[in-house]
Amino acid sequence: MNIASARRPIVPPTPPRAPDDMSFFGRLAVIRQNMIATWGQRAYEEDVIQGRLLLHRSFILNRPDAIRHILLNNYENYTRTPAGIRMLRPVLGEGLLIAEGHAWTFQRRTLAPAFTPRATANLVPHMTAVLDETIAKLDAQTGEAVDLREMMQRMTLEIAGRTMFSFGMDRHGPTLRNFVMEYGERLGRPYFLDMVLPVSWPTPMDRARARFRKRWTEFVAMLIAERRAAGKKDGAPPRDLFDLMDEARDPETGKGFSDAQLVDEVATMILAGHETTATALFWALYLLALDPDSQEEVASETRGEHLDSIADIDRQKLTRAVVEETMRLYPPAFLIARAARDKDNAAGVAIGKGDIIMIAPWLLHRHEKLWDQPNAFIPKRFLSMDAPDRFAYLPFGAGPRVCIGAPFAQAESVLALARLIGAFRVELVDTNPVIPYGVVTTQPDHSPMFRITRR
Repeated sequence: MNIASARRPIVPPTPPRAPDDMSFFGRLAVIRQNMIATWGQRAYEEDVIQGRLLLHRSFILNRPDAIRHILLNNYENYTRTPAGIRMLRPVLGEGLLIAEGHAWTFQRRTLAPAFTPRATANLVPHMTAVLDETIAKLDAQTGEAVDLREMMQRMTLEIAGRTMFSFGMDRHGPTLRNFVMEYGERLGRPYFLDMVLPVSWPTPMDRARARFRKRWTEFVAMLIAERRAAGKKDGAPPRDLFDLMDEARDPETGKGFSDAQLVDEVATMILAGHETTATALFWALYLLALDPDSQEEVASETRGEHLDSIADIDRQKLTRAVVEETMRLYPPAFLIARAARDKDNAAGVAIGKGDIIMIAPWLLHRHEKLWDQPNAFIPKRFLSMDAPDRFAYLPFGAGPRVCIGAPFAQAESVLALARLIGAFRVELVDTNPVIPYGVVTTQPDHSPMFRITRR
């Protein structure tokens, strides 16, 4: 994509790139701290990088045609890696993101009606109510130093709670945030034995994760019980995602979710729905604080808009482009790792049984062959007719396993960013560079302080 810009775009800071000849054990030491920092310059320039991951060959794929084959044409040949399962199963159980085969097909078919554009449109009032409250809280802090990352986490968690259960998260939010922080800081990081042992062989960290999972599922089951106690009038339309999920039935078999399955699906939707959106909004606000000209353009686009419906959201073309460019530079899922069930040929790449395939949106979105000025923040590249290849831009994955909640997340992100920038001018107080690091998602290395003023 060739992008012409009237002004020099900003280039936000990134971690130093690793030496291309870094040893396996050197990379392993860095992985636990920041996976993004394990990739060297070759990974941003070459189409395919072949290596070894212990007993198996590994491939980093940066070719859209090969990625299309893996994620779409022959996706059933590729499953999550043992390390990936170990990282995700304790918090997501056997929910949609983890399930394979018939279990995944059943869950996907059953959940699909809950995430249609029409269903998303019905949930917008929950979003706008929380945004009104957030803007009122920020009004009381104008001129002060504000931690917008924490504010976005609280806001998106509140939206997740109301859209899922129709009740606020004032009582339960701190507990849920503690679960997320506890897991991300220790249990969600890969250890050596996590990578070398089969999933059926528990590692010491697996035992700690199992203890965490017991407490976590009990907490989610309590939220479900509280929502069920609130009830729903017979014949009344669904009022939230829980109603839609609880009433959902597989269109082919008529089966719904068991209580245990519902716990895993609710956990998946709450975590995926609030943490990734909060992080994307933080990065968008950070980039707009670095780029005041783009910030003013977003504010101009929102001026005079009511922003309380899907139609209003769809009119925010530049704001959507800012969100899309933010997720290009800081993809929530920085790495998609798969293990080959059987040998295959992915657009000329010969893959053997057991080989590890790494598709890294972080690399793909900054690849020098695929993007003009790949490290620069240029939202208007997404307003160009010269759109990127579908398999060169993967903020929500691609193929049959594309994120089912993508329309919901996009609507929430555009609405929130438009409302916040329409209401406030955002500036950075902290001048220290914010460095992204990848553990579970693409997170900032610290939470900088911002100053906000009313427009």
